[in-house]
This record gives sequence, C-alpha cells and structure tokens, in this order.
Amino acid sequence: MQRIGRGLAGLSLAIAAAVIGAGAVTGQPVSESEALEKTRIKSTEDFQAKDSDAVDAATAPGRAVFVEHCAVCHEGGVPKAPSTTFLAMMPGDAIVSALTSGVMKAQGAALSTTQRVEVAEYLTRRRLSSESRPVPPPVCKGPQLAFDAGDAPRPIGWGHDNRRFVPGDIARLPAAAVPRLQLKWAFAFPGALRARSQPSYGWATMFVGSQDGTVYAFDLDSGCTKWTQRVSAEVRTAIVTDAATKRLYFGDLLGRAYALDVFTGKILWSEKIDDHPDATITGTPTLGGGLLYVPVSSLEVAQAADPKYACCTFRGSVVALDPATGAVRWRTYTVPQPPTEHGRTADGTLILGPSGAPVWNSPTYDAKAGRVYFGSGENYSSPADDNSDAVFAVDAKTGKRLWHTQLTKGDAWNVGCMLAVDSCPKEKGPDYDVAASTLLIPIADGGRMLVVGQKSGEAWGLDPDSGRIVWKRQLGHGGTQGGVHFGMAAEGPRVYVPINDMPDTGDARVYDASIRGSGLHAIDAATGTVLWNARAPEACTDRKFCDTGVSAAITAIPGVVFAGHLDGMFRAYDGTTGKILWQTDTTQPVRTITGIEGHGGSMSGPGALVVDGHVVVNSGYGMYSHMAGNLLMVFAPPQ
Repeated sequence: MQRIGRGLAGLSLAIAAAVIGAGAVTGQPVSESEALEKTRIKSTEDFQAKDSDAVDAATAPGRAVFVEHCAVCHEGGVPKAPSTTFLAMMPGDAIVSALTSGVMKAQGAALSTTQRVEVAEYLTRRRLSSESRPVPPPVCKGPQLAFDAGDAPRPIGWGHDNRRFVPGDIARLPAAAVPRLQLKWAFAFPGALRARSQPSYGWATMFVGSQDGTVYAFDLDSGCTKWTQRVSAEVRTAIVTDAATKRLYFGDLLGRAYALDVFTGKILWSEKIDDHPDATITGTPTLGGGLLYVPVSSLEVAQAADPKYACCTFRGSVVALDPATGAVRWRTYTVPQPPTEHGRTADGTLILGPSGAPVWNSPTYDAKAGRVYFGSGENYSSPADDNSDAVFAVDAKTGKRLWHTQLTKGDAWNVGCMLAVDSCPKEKGPDYDVAASTLLIPIADGGRMLVVGQKSGEAWGLDPDSGRIVWKRQLGHGGTQGGVHFGMAAEGPRVYVPINDMPDTGDARVYDASIRGSGLHAIDAATGTVLWNARAPEACTDRKFCDTGVSAAITAIPGVVFAGHLDGMFRAYDGTTGKILWQTDTTQPVRTITGIEGHGGSMSGPGALVVDGHVVVNSGYGMYSHMAGNLLMVFAPPQ
C-alpha cells in the first residue's frame, strides 16, 4: 500500500492542475486572493509556458479594468453572467470578440481596444500575442462540398443511445482489418491544449467541436471543411445529429445549448440553460420523444476554495427543450429544494445546502417506458442528502421523478477539502460521482438492466422499473481520479467498463494497489459476472503528466473495443478476450492537413467515432495534470 498525496482533484473539478501549479498544499488557511488564484483553470502547458507569454495577475493592467467594469457582474452580481472560473478557460481572442462585437458589446463599448485586450490577458493569464494565428483547414471545393441527403445519420452514440455500439453495417470495419489501421489525416485544433468534443457523422460529413468554440463540418475522406461556425465558448459535448430536422445540437462551456443547420452551420437558436454563473454543460444532450434533454453541471465546487464564499447554491438538473425553438418544457433538479442556511464556518461564512449533485453525463432515453435516466455527482456542501451519487428515473414528458437510488451515502465535497480550509464539508467526500452515462441493456427472456459505472470503481446493475439494486461489482480501487469516468460501451449483454485508478488521487485515503483496476473490463449485464480483465500496460516511463488507465469514453464495434488511454496510447481490444489487437502512440508529432505539426496527449473525455471504415478520435487533455494535445486523428486501413 502507499499513501495518496499528489493533490489532484477528481473529474468533477476544473481546478486540479491549478493546485499543482500553485505548489504543495500546506494545510494552512489561505487568503481570499490566494484561494482565488489556486482555483483558476489552467492546463498542463501553462506550467511549461515561457515567462514572456505569462501574465502576472497582480500587476496586469487589465486587473484594474476588470474590477472597475466587469467584476460586479462576473463575481456573482448578475445571474447568468459567467464566473471568472469560466472566463479563465476561454481563448483570449474570444473574450475580445465578445467585448467588441459579441454578447458583451454594450459593456465593451466603454473600453478602449487596448483595455479589451488587457482584460482578456488578465483573465486568461496569457498575452494575447502568444496565441498563435489560427491556420484554418482547407475549404472543400466541387463535389466535396456536397451533403449526401441519402446518408442520414443513424440514432447511435451519445445523444441517441449511450451504449456506444456501432453496428457492422455502419462501422464497415471488420475485426480482421483493425490491425492494419494507419493514420489517414490529422488536424491540429488552433490554440488548443485539449480536444474534448465527441465527433459525429451524417450526410457524408463529420462534425466536431473544439476548445475555441469552433464547430467544424469536415469531409471525412480528405479533411477539407464544408463550413465552420464559432460559438461563444468551448464545445466539449458531442455534436448530436437529428435526421428528422436536419439539425445539430450541442452545449458549450458557458451553459448554452445550440441548434445549428446541418448544411450551412447557421445558428438557429441558442439558450442559456441555467441562471447560475458557474453552470455548464458537460454531458451531451439527448434526443428522444420529441424533446432534447440537456444535463446541467457546475464548477461552483471550485469556488469553495475561497473561505469567504458562501457554499453552495448550485443544484444539478436535466432540462427538456423543444428542439424546434429551444424553449424549456420542463426542468428537474437533482436536489428538489433550494438550499437554505445550515450554519457558518469558523471564518463566519454562511453554509448553504444541500447543494451540488451535478449531472455530468448524457441522459438515457427509454422509449419503451417513456423515461429518462441519469446519474448525479457529490453534494458541494453539508448536509449530504440522498440525491448525491445517485441514479434517477424521470417521466420523459413531464420530468416527474419516478424513482432514485443512491449508490454512495454521505458524499459532500468541495475544493476547500484540498486546501484544508473550513469551507470543506464535514463529510469530506469521497467524491464518487456517477459521471458516466447509464446503459439500458436488453438481457435474456425480454428483461432489461440499467448498468451504471461509478468513480468508486464499481459497476452496478439496477432494475430500470424500480431502481432496485440487482448486483454490484468492484472493478477498481476508485478515488477522485479513479473508477469509471466518461463512458462505458456494450455489445449485446457484454458491457465494457473502462477504469482509470490513479494511485495519487489527492485525498487522505490509503491506496491499495492490489485492487487497482486501471484498464478495460468486460462484464455480463444480467449478473455483473466478470468475463475478462485487461490491465492497462505501464507505458509512461519518465514522461511528465503521464498516467495509465482509461478515462475516456470507449466505443465498441462487432468484436472490437476502442479505448484511448491517459498515456496517449489509442488501443483496440478483442471484445471476447481483452487481447490488444492494435495500438498507436498519439503523442508523437505528425504533419497535419494545414501543413503545421501537431501532437496529441492524454486521451480523456470523448471516445472514438467509427464509420465507413474510418476511426476518428481526439487526442489531448491538458487539464487535471494530464498531457496537453490538440489533434483530431482519422485512421483507416490502406486501400
């Protein structure tokens, strides 16, 4: 056994790398300014940035401008105004654009051109001049510009069916051809340190979002673009295709949901989903029953690092929108009642709760029963209630709660626990989110099982009609960066469960290496019986920010499972044995379609798209002390 102690937060945070960058946690109370600095969103490459690129927040000229003109709204004064936590994650040019001609044009009118740039540099902590000029991909010409109306997308993958299984007639990639996969083309997302949007496909076109908020419509064969559209912030969800309306749906970092025209990229509507300034959309919206179900999560958990911040007021929810207009049809909160006062900290700061229970995952639509299923994360403040780390079933038409089942009791946690400040809830974790989407699996004799993966390292089988726990299976140690993260997959009743399990996970628990489950596991949906285990190879050696394990969502085709690893390796496993069939190192530099060199990094968040003999995957996750990268990679067997 070994003592945990690297000081990393879990996937429910957006501050882990910032804590690493600020130095070791001393256990001493921190000042308000220190706490705010430690909760700023940073990426792996921020620690490697040249001094000439960095901006010192204490002396930045934009600081005074922000305090005078912006802070009153963005530090909690105005509902829906994004907090500085989110503004720090945005590209500097996007902030300048918003102040010049975008949604903040009226407020930006009081600022000079120089002041707008200074505000952007203060917020992002990087000089705007250090952001390289984007190199756009080639534009399609002639026949490549066409959209194939006869190639409508099938309802599979996030946004439709969370089992993440691609049938053979769509994948068109026999298992025997997988070992011959080669890189066909790659694109380096401009100004990006991470690539978190799940690619999708339809109408002979591939769609994917990016860190700077640009959505691309690529020709799959060549990599040219049919159109691009930039929205207000990073797109980390999948781009959901709607064959009936010929629209695309997705969410962005600032908590806005969008509908785009498939053929032009025109924004048809956008809707701010939640008034909370720290609300965001991380899980992919789901289509079903004539509605679009949007999960709502939040980074308010990071605000509690400030001892003067009254934690917490956010409550997770799922919001049903009219796909035609974006109008809200219903909203269901994970924590039904608004938070109330539950005392004060030793610093005299209000404690508000219960709170939190964010919905990080894509909801699962059940057409047969007319239900929607989703999981929740931890409470952000005391008291811990029975809605955290739980699975919910609600009526698809009304949002009425039908049942909910809590998997881990007493889980209240926030970043104050990492910094040893009094805002840490008395429960102190363990931060065991239900972060991955639930899978609705047909089993023998017409039965069905709801299979759930949790950051505890456990997989669960629940009765979808009642929420009753049928079985549970421990597959890994679990922890703040352990267990199941972004997505499982299933081929029939065989469920593939990825496990991350990092030994240094940032809390006081003892890590037991004997039950570490980093890698890929196959279980039977009906019973939870383990069919095979494939431990992740140790391939990091001395590479910085490298870890083994599978944090990214996985994708299955007949007989094969594709899994991106945190060490940057992209691997294909035999679905019946767990044997590695093929692998490639995505961290190696490659020449991209724009002529520049790019490289991948750790793989986390989205999984692979497999269609028409092509395998498409994003590589790069410069957050939470993982390896940065900016590649979209397309593989295919040689012709």
